[in-house]
Amino acid sequence: MDIQHFSSGSFRDEFQYRTFQPSMVNHAWTVNDADLGTLLSQADRKLGELNAFSQLVPNVDFFIRMHVNKEATTSSRIEGTQTNIGDVLQKIENVDPEKRRDWEEVRNYIHAMNQAIGALGTLPVSGRLLRETHRILMQGVRGEKKLPGEFRSSQNWIGGASLKDAVFIPPHQREVPELMSDLERFLNEHDHPVPDLIKIGIAHYQFETIHPFLDANGRIGRLMIPLYLVERGLLAKPSLYLSAFFEQHKTLYYDNLMRVRTHSDLRQWLRFFLEGIRQTAENAIQTFRSIIALREECERNILTLGKKTPLARNALHLLFSTPIVDGQDLVVAFSINLSTALRLIEDLIRLRILQETTGFKRNRIFAFQRYIALFEREMVP
Repeated sequence: MDIQHFSSGSFRDEFQYRTFQPSMVNHAWTVNDADLGTLLSQADRKLGELNAFSQLVPNVDFFIRMHVNKEATTSSRIEGTQTNIGDVLQKIENVDPEKRRDWEEVRNYIHAMNQAIGALGTLPVSGRLLRETHRILMQGVRGEKKLPGEFRSSQNWIGGASLKDAVFIPPHQREVPELMSDLERFLNEHDHPVPDLIKIGIAHYQFETIHPFLDANGRIGRLMIPLYLVERGLLAKPSLYLSAFFEQHKTLYYDNLMRVRTHSDLRQWLRFFLEGIRQTAENAIQTFRSIIALREECERNILTLGKKTPLARNALHLLFSTPIVDGQDLVVAFSINLSTALRLIEDLIRLRILQETTGFKRNRIFAFQRYIALFEREMVP
């Protein structure tokens, strides 16, 4: 089927409301649109640059961990949490009590994402993988009563206080198993080749339209994108996440998804999606470049510490994976006494690597703020 001839589905009358029944997507697709082909080429090229770049960066897993923290924070913020990346990097005892529930939700997202990436060696992107990821995501937080790890068995809706005034009502729950089976076959179908970025763009639209869970569909649907890119080998590391782009263009994001449903305009959605891939990959590349420049600058400055250089260099490596610390963290990490740790911190403050964040005389907390700011910059809507 040519993308321009796509028919998205139809609205169906249920008791006192109308659901949307999407068309199945597991069939051959063709793209005979010059503008879309150009965008696809640009997005593919930029994604390839990001993949190559991430494999050249030493200790890249430190930085991937920060990308995961940023993605978890942004994706959860779209759903209404108030946590920022600085909060997520804190120990829970240092988080404002009013934000601790949000902190727990974001930490769940990080755990769910890491588990899903790790599972890709044995599981494809599938209903089973998404259900397990959903189970971890919802464990012990708001929504934990909404069937964690299971497809919904009741009707949900998007927008509005009830079914009667909903902006959009996904398909009836009886349709979810068949629709999700079709989506799973589409994601893993190799007999009818479809460009991978086109495929995951269609799959993301379809998942959000099915809305198979009672809660957290947005987070799972956004997480499905990097999972697919890693599984298909487009990325060796999970270094690209679209939540910041979707948040920055939130109205366009929702409008373009809805326009597919109401006007079968899959072409416009894919243009938006591919532009998101291109821009996000470019931003991620720039962040990697900035990280490398910052690390080189810090390592040069550390050389001025003379005999204390080896310990300070080890501390710098720790800060790239754990950019918010206190004195006790350094005591434990390097088996040193507290006075040595505090002297080390003072050296790092003087070199503009650390800064104190609390303003207290005791129980002070220190942040590698210039490093954190590189990821906060990507998140600005």
